[in-house]
Amino acid sequence: MAMGWTEDLSVGVDVIDQQHKIWFEKADQLFDAGKNGKAKEFIAQMLDFLDDYTKMHFRDEEKYMLSIHYPEYETQKKLHTNFIGELAKLKAEYAKSGGNIAVIINANQMVINWLIQHISTQDKKIGQFVRNHKN
Repeated sequence: MAMGWTEDLSVGVDVIDQQHKIWFEKADQLFDAGKNGKAKEFIAQMLDFLDDYTKMHFRDEEKYMLSIHYPEYETQKKLHTNFIGELAKLKAEYAKSGGNIAVIINANQMVINWLIQHISTQDKKIGQFVRNHKN
């Protein structure tokens, strides 16, 4: 199931929102690649990109949270670490399956659900914190 970034997922911090948009685009491309039977090497490259991009995004987001003295930084850091672990399991499962496309299609729902839930329940708090401290 593919789903793109929508305005209601906006955190209100440009750098975070822009990275979230790219994250959704790449997750969607990975899903489409699986659905359309692309070569397993292409899908492996997409998984690697998504993994690298996720780590870069989390580093940037965590750096930003530290710069604004965000009080829920530790909670966010733990959630990020757990998700990176889930992505590593996904990559390993894909490799172990010999490039089974069903792994990608099934995992897409997990990734998209996590993104939507995390942005809606956690990242939006960052934007709210920033807005509250600007006033």
